[in-house]
Amino acid sequence: MIKYFFSSLTRISDLAEEPFTVMPWERDDWGMGDYVVGQVVGRAGELSRVELRSGRMIEVVEGDLVVGAWGSRRATLEAVGDWRDIAEDGMFHAMTAAGLFGRVTSLAPLMPPIMRLRYVGHVAREGQKLSMNDFVPPIPDVAYDIPTLLIIGTSMSAGKTTAAKRIIRHLKGLGLHIAGTKLTGAGRYRDVLAMWDAGADDIYDFIDVGLPSTIVEPEEYRRRLRDLLSLIAATRPDIVVAEAGASPLEPYNGEVVLEELRGHVRCTVLCASDPYAVSGVIEGFGYEPDVVAGIATNTTASVELVRRLTGHEGFSFMIAEESDDAFAVIRTRFGV
Repeated sequence: MIKYFFSSLTRISDLAEEPFTVMPWERDDWGMGDYVVGQVVGRAGELSRVELRSGRMIEVVEGDLVVGAWGSRRATLEAVGDWRDIAEDGMFHAMTAAGLFGRVTSLAPLMPPIMRLRYVGHVAREGQKLSMNDFVPPIPDVAYDIPTLLIIGTSMSAGKTTAAKRIIRHLKGLGLHIAGTKLTGAGRYRDVLAMWDAGADDIYDFIDVGLPSTIVEPEEYRRRLRDLLSLIAATRPDIVVAEAGASPLEPYNGEVVLEELRGHVRCTVLCASDPYAVSGVIEGFGYEPDVVAGIATNTTASVELVRRLTGHEGFSFMIAEESDDAFAVIRTRFGV
């Protein structure tokens, strides 16, 4: 029996349980979200790991077969790539450990080599290729009217997930039903699993509505986002803690999130990579946060600099007295 490693982008599917075939597909018929099989090429390296459907990380070696999906990534600090850039030789990369597949065209100089794979074929049943969309059930149209805490950032790796975990723990301590969600970004399971570990009653992300990443046309993303918000609203949480991956100025459709959630966001937390980036996002996007946090507030000196540069209160979720002040702002915004 052929052994496949099922990446976390397959977690909405039944591919690990039900039979399928692998068939080379005409290039003109490839599409975003298609489930494909790649064979690992070359020696194992630092990034030769796959995030499985459970969220567990496993190392793969040359010759292993990995099931993932075509998609796009535009990471400011790591890698840029797209499935449409794959050349005729069929070589591509695992752009995230979740099985987001495409050809990397720009890699940060300090990044280690990204895992390379060779196209084997598309996942198919009864002669038809399968995509993430095939495993999204009909979603009832439920009006989204849930009080929301929105976490945005100045870039990737700015401390958004750390902030989300601390906030969820605090709100759960108040006896509230909390849903955690990641609304934009490139497919990984670890961020919403971290929300679950922090105590969220329910977790969701864009994979649940068939997107491997949120680099799609704005109106397509808007439609998928409304489906995702309907899923969340159906569970009737008291508060939704929503993370928008990357920053609002990057091509992950953060602007659509702000438009769709307008009127529902009671509190906005901006996580910044450094104090000067806080000014950049506020001026560049015109969005005034209620709380500034993240890496830019890791010490009392950086907190003071944020306040001096922007006039905004900066709070560190890593410093006890600072996090107490941040939580006080959040409780006030939600009236709890």
